[in-house]
Amino acid sequence: MNTHLLVTAPLGLLPVLVFLGVLMYMDSYKLVRPRLVLGVIGAGCLLAVAGYFVNSALRDLFDLSITSLSRYVGPITEEALKALVIVYLLRNCRIGFLVDSAILGFAVGTGFALGENLYYLASPEHGHHAIWVVRGFGTAIMHGGATAIFAVLTQVFSDRHLHVSPLACIPGLAAAIAVHSLFNHFVLPPVQMTLLFLTTLPALLYGVFILSASHLHHWLELDFDDDAQFIRQLTSGQFGATRAGQFMADLKAHFDGPVLVDMLCYLRVYTELALRAKGLLMMRQNGLEVPVDAQIREKFAELEHLETSIGRTGLLAIRPLLHMNRKDLWQLSVLD
Repeated sequence: MNTHLLVTAPLGLLPVLVFLGVLMYMDSYKLVRPRLVLGVIGAGCLLAVAGYFVNSALRDLFDLSITSLSRYVGPITEEALKALVIVYLLRNCRIGFLVDSAILGFAVGTGFALGENLYYLASPEHGHHAIWVVRGFGTAIMHGGATAIFAVLTQVFSDRHLHVSPLACIPGLAAAIAVHSLFNHFVLPPVQMTLLFLTTLPALLYGVFILSASHLHHWLELDFDDDAQFIRQLTSGQFGATRAGQFMADLKAHFDGPVLVDMLCYLRVYTELALRAKGLLMMRQNGLEVPVDAQIREKFAELEHLETSIGRTGLLAIRPLLHMNRKDLWQLSVLD
């Protein structure tokens, strides 16, 4: 049995970890930190435990057969559980681009698959080596790929908003459930189904990487110039003649002078941090890693103080000048 475990454990656990490592290696901007990936993998493992109890309860409650559970119920419950991690990351601005979604979505599925496979390895009957080829190369990749699809589609449908609405999650969740259910139907023999998923899902994720890299490069070039121009306008003494200056002048009727001054300071600090974040991303692309210095931490502290001074209403008033969508908030998390 020990010899059997030496063979089955790598077959069940290593393939999905290797593929996740390849995804992270392909990320030339190093947008996702290894510590975050490890945390997401751990969350996926815990969700696998939760999924076991949820599926067991549903099977007993509705007297479901193993086939019905795996084909129709399990895909819904398991993909919904994995989706919770992605929604949490999106709502907290920890995902900025499609490549982030692909990596972190696959990491959630990786953790879920590892949790499942560890459970099966601990069971008295481990099964034949061929079963573990399917579990490691097929089921594990399916879990990672399905959640990556959910993450990418959910980001696409919610990228222009600060918050992730339930409606934005529906297309991605439906696609993930469909992929999961299709795999569990085994319309092809298990090994052939595994080969199909091994060829299609990696190709799909590779396409996401290429598209994301192109968008990221375009975003960095355009937004860097816009931010730099905005800083020049703020410090040139001619800010009042710009559209942004006229917008701030219109706010005089609604806010006191000290609050307006804090708003201008907030615009300056926020844009300086945004510029620094974009510069950091450009340096990462060229293989340079720059540590966050004390000055950056002081600016974040100043930003928090100004947010308190301005108040929620004031922040809402100046949001049009900040172009505050999730991508813009995410760029600050690169520094924070």
